[in-house]
Amino acid sequence: MLIQLSIRHYAIVDSLEIEFAPGMTVITGETGAGKSIMLGALGLTLGDRADKGVISNNAKRTDISAYFDTQDQPLAKAWLVENELLTEDEPDLCLLRRVVSDDGRSKAWVNGFPVTLQVLKTVGEMLIDIHSQHEHQSLLNRSTHQRLLDAYIGEHALLEQIRHVNRDWRKNRDALESLQAQAEAFAAQLELISYQLNELQEIDLQEGELEALDAEYRQLNSADTALATAQQLLELCSESDEQTLQGGLNQALALIQELQAKASTLDSVGELLSNASIQVEEAVRELRRTIDGFDANPQRLEEINQRLAEIHQLARKHKVRPDELLALQQRLQEEIQTMEHSSEELSSRKKNDETLQAQYQVLAEKLSKCRSKGAKKLAEQINLQIAELGMSHASLHVELTPLSKGLPTATGQESVEFLVSTNPGQPPRPLIKIASGGELSRISLAIQVITAQTSSTPTLVFDEVDVGIGGGVARAVGVLLKQLGARGQVLCVTHQAQVASQGHNHLFVSKQMKGEVQTGTRIRLLEGDDKVHEIARMLGGESGNDEFTPESLAHAQEMLNA
Repeated sequence: MLIQLSIRHYAIVDSLEIEFAPGMTVITGETGAGKSIMLGALGLTLGDRADKGVISNNAKRTDISAYFDTQDQPLAKAWLVENELLTEDEPDLCLLRRVVSDDGRSKAWVNGFPVTLQVLKTVGEMLIDIHSQHEHQSLLNRSTHQRLLDAYIGEHALLEQIRHVNRDWRKNRDALESLQAQAEAFAAQLELISYQLNELQEIDLQEGELEALDAEYRQLNSADTALATAQQLLELCSESDEQTLQGGLNQALALIQELQAKASTLDSVGELLSNASIQVEEAVRELRRTIDGFDANPQRLEEINQRLAEIHQLARKHKVRPDELLALQQRLQEEIQTMEHSSEELSSRKKNDETLQAQYQVLAEKLSKCRSKGAKKLAEQINLQIAELGMSHASLHVELTPLSKGLPTATGQESVEFLVSTNPGQPPRPLIKIASGGELSRISLAIQVITAQTSSTPTLVFDEVDVGIGGGVARAVGVLLKQLGARGQVLCVTHQAQVASQGHNHLFVSKQMKGEVQTGTRIRLLEGDDKVHEIARMLGGESGNDEFTPESLAHAQEMLNA
């Protein structure tokens, strides 16, 4: 329930504090006094769009706060707790605040916590519901009809299930369509990739094989040259027909022996030459062993040459380096695995599609039955109110039209439309086809009053919804609003004395004047004679004359007593 509205520097309001009570509160005043300013300011705290044009002259910003008692609103309190926006010291209080600065920027708070406008709007929708004289414009939209019917039947959990299943179905269908598009592309790729992989698998290249083949090839390819060089070295050491290392050393040893007999100082030279002769002999033996064991193996060289040629040819074919063939093989294997996995996932998505559509169908059929039953009951109640509003020959019909068979939707499998017949024997037609604005206004009011009864919000606001009616019809409207107020809180801006007289509480909006210039707006609670005088003023056509005849005052008192 709304308990207080604080307005600072909004339009012609400099500062205003308004207290609200339970029941039906009527708000009246002369034209231009600013009755709708209060609702405009309240709308800002509920997340309405705003610009710096709402700021009072010579002010830097507009600051508006709305205080709500949430003691009897478990859903709102639960939402505030879940989103960590509830204060521990005042758990039953919800404070919505909105500030609009002269630079056009806007800020919002819930219980002192900064929030986005969307959060502010979400909270506001759980606390208050505003019906305006322009509400019938939205009633010309068929989507509004469905929203009102669904709110009336109250199957919120079922609707949420349908939205949830529809969301899951759409996500699965998007993935399914993507996989199907991939599958078409994969079908063309798979044959080529499989062929390429088969080539790589047939050549059976092993890890490190290419490096080993290159090393062995270099060794075998240089075998003849190495053998010739070794043979030449051997001849130089010992097997040449000409002078050799061994022959030369032997001659040197013979000569040194002759010299040693004559000069003992050459003993060390003889020892060195002897050691050199021994090392040359050892080198000769090693060379002979190497030459004897040397294997040129031209057949093996040919095999290696052919193997390397195959590897290089396959690398050129796939436009990679030979040492990248194994990585290519691994990549192709992974691509094939991805395609095979995609095929499995495609099959799974198809099954999910069937399962979700079946789940949706069960829920949608249940909703259709609830809508069909609720549509009849809603039409009956609205038609009773239409009759009370002076249109006894008019009737409303809630038509459900099945959607074409096929894909699930988030709102069920039928569309909803309000059709109206304003004269006996006339077929029901869409609201937009009604020629008379007065008829549309009264029918819209009847719809709003009935659907407001099923609203979960504790505060209902009606802004001049009684425009264009009067007399007994206006009184009937007042009675309807008073009945709603008896079950909660109703705020009603009105020009009709018949409506105002039904209020449990009466707020009067007046101008603050300086000379002939309006400088502000003030609101006060009317009681006793003040209330009687205001009803009398409204009965007199809101002329502003404070002098009332005994008859007009008696009439006003009679209306209040009634």
